[in-house]
Amino acid sequence: MNQTLIRTARLIAMAGATAALTACVSVKMPAPAASAANVEKLRAAKAAPSQVGTFKLAAGKPADMDTTLGGLRGSSVQPTAGTFSAQLRDELSAELKAAGLLDAASPIVIEGELTDSRVDAAIGTGTGRLAARFVVKRGGQKVFDKELAAESSWESSFVGATAIPAAINQYGALYKSLIGKLLDDGEFRAAIKG
Repeated sequence: MNQTLIRTARLIAMAGATAALTACVSVKMPAPAASAANVEKLRAAKAAPSQVGTFKLAAGKPADMDTTLGGLRGSSVQPTAGTFSAQLRDELSAELKAAGLLDAASPIVIEGELTDSRVDAAIGTGTGRLAARFVVKRGGQKVFDKELAAESSWESSFVGATAIPAAINQYGALYKSLIGKLLDDGEFRAAIKG
């Protein structure tokens, strides 16, 4: 076999391997579910039953931040609720429901605005960030208003088939982490106290 054929065969093999390593996928986020840690935090806070109001993209943010997640080497993630702000709303609702504290008739209303949503499955170190401004109203009066963020970094493989699912899992975990930060906030706990 001559050298040209050998080189051509190697190039074809490398192209195939590269395609396999960076295969594009489209994944739907898992349905919101409560975490034991956050349910315990709600119970420990002696929180009153609350309702979850409107969650939306913060003013001035690009519209695609609420529906598109870049940084996944050509792959994509879709929120189960249609938008990432609605995903955050549904995650919080799941936590409250599991703690027996979700009440659509409650005078305490928790609202939110998505201010950041990103992930990067970079080779070497992956990063993710989720941030939102939370507002609590009691009887129509604002008693809490604060922006909180959750961030993560992890070892990210060169192999796309390993790195992409890891990044998606890390991004999904940011929702639990952000809600956990909210539940740890002393001012928030005071705002929803029974």
